[in-house]
Amino acid sequence: MLERGFIDESSFRRAMAQDIELVLPDKNFEAPHFVEYVLRQIRRREVAVGGEVKTTLDLRIQKACESILRAYVKSLEDKNVTNGAILVVDNESGEILAWVGSADPFDTLHDGQVDGVLALRQPGSALKPFTYGIALESGMTPASIIPDNPSFVSTGYGDFTPRNYDESYHGPVRLRQALACSYNVPAVRVLERFGPEVLLERLHRAGFSSLDKEPGYYGLALTLGAGEVRLYELVRAYRALAMGGVYTPLRFLLDDGDSLDSEEEDSSKIVFSRQIAFLLTDILSDGEARAPAFGDNSPLDLPFPCAVKTGTSKDYRDNWTVGYTTKYTVGVWVGNFSGEPMHGVSGITGAGPIFRDVMLYLHRKEPPRPFPVPRGLVRATICTLSGKLAGPHCEGKRLEWFIKGTEPKDTCDWHYLVHGPEGDRVAIRYPPEFRAWGQYIGADRGEPLEEQRVAAKEVDTSFALRIIHPDEGDVFIIDPFLRRSFQALEFRALVPYGVREVEWMIDGRGIFRSRAPFTIRWQLSPGEHELVLMGAGRSDTVHFRVLD
Repeated sequence: MLERGFIDESSFRRAMAQDIELVLPDKNFEAPHFVEYVLRQIRRREVAVGGEVKTTLDLRIQKACESILRAYVKSLEDKNVTNGAILVVDNESGEILAWVGSADPFDTLHDGQVDGVLALRQPGSALKPFTYGIALESGMTPASIIPDNPSFVSTGYGDFTPRNYDESYHGPVRLRQALACSYNVPAVRVLERFGPEVLLERLHRAGFSSLDKEPGYYGLALTLGAGEVRLYELVRAYRALAMGGVYTPLRFLLDDGDSLDSEEEDSSKIVFSRQIAFLLTDILSDGEARAPAFGDNSPLDLPFPCAVKTGTSKDYRDNWTVGYTTKYTVGVWVGNFSGEPMHGVSGITGAGPIFRDVMLYLHRKEPPRPFPVPRGLVRATICTLSGKLAGPHCEGKRLEWFIKGTEPKDTCDWHYLVHGPEGDRVAIRYPPEFRAWGQYIGADRGEPLEEQRVAAKEVDTSFALRIIHPDEGDVFIIDPFLRRSFQALEFRALVPYGVREVEWMIDGRGIFRSRAPFTIRWQLSPGEHELVLMGAGRSDTVHFRVLD
């Protein structure tokens, strides 16, 4: 321009001094992961669609979900969160309304091309409702009491020790509380009753075809998220709960006359009865029941009826929130496609707020209807501690749902009146199987309860001091690649109430003392070993072996 006389020297110098700002062209490829999925399914099924393909996607919902996901992923950058995915389904029609496979499909640095809706990831606790659904079918009720105390399960692959997320035990818990609070120990104890093969078969019926290993591969950890599933499968299975326990494939084409579900073409399957599906829905939408674990006014508490479940995989690699109203089912995954762990991000802090914002957007014009109550259910007032019919001295009471005929017949005998010089007071008499739990709760919280002390006075004095880990005959192997100083075995004891300290003796020498929770760590040493536990004039002995 200077050479041809269009500008003078001064204009030329000013132009050359300015920085060049490149403006990238707009990305007009809408919902790329969904479009790729649709094209694959059309090719795979050889469907004749002509020159125009009409999908079920609602572009307004799609864009809203994309915006919500991008904002939250950016806000979690300091927690090492780089990606996420969202799937939204209309319950009645099964139509896919939004499919967000990543925070930014064009972000090559964080593998944005990967589709998080179809990626295989560990589901954490998101599978627990299906464990409890089978339990409810088997005669348990939302008021059934499940032990949440130290448990050591022997499997073909060694001992399995389930732990709760809060690293505490909660004693006798009702099924409603165990599921709503997502406690791990009760879930494993329930699965012990019928085995992983029964749960796996039910999960297959609910559409989890990605769980393709033998039951023994997953073991009892299946209920805690062992194995890998897709967000697509989770949303489809939770929609079955929303639809009264009936599974049907999802739809992505309008007027296609048939579902083009990616895994199977069966029209419908019964996963649970309407009564069981309602009980699970009622528990998952009970904010009061989950408050002990998630707190009051958590992101899961919405201003309308909404059943929701979180899941967090080991080492915070995957983070989920899946749930439904009577209108929509929504699933959210948060994590890193590289498999790198997040920094302490759980379902309640990662995927939970995203789920909440999506649900609020979907119901911004009108709230959803309440969940319909099917026939064959009755309500009864129970004691919140024992799960039995509430008695005159029960301090906690609530109305509970039961399938007709399963409601409790006995009145609570755990609470009773104690007459003393200072007046009458209510005390608690725990059944024998729960009388030792208080020491763990008291130790964890540093606040032994009066009810625990009263119950402890009634404990059978024949209750023995016992080593609960290791077991008699256990065999351990030293890892040749791991530093020896890092390889230790934890000794655990079950101790009668009132014992403040125990002693451990290994191979007749070396006495180690420990207080509640009565555990010590011992560095592995090759050979045959004898472990002796002593306390309160009693003892217990186990023998185990360590291989080099």
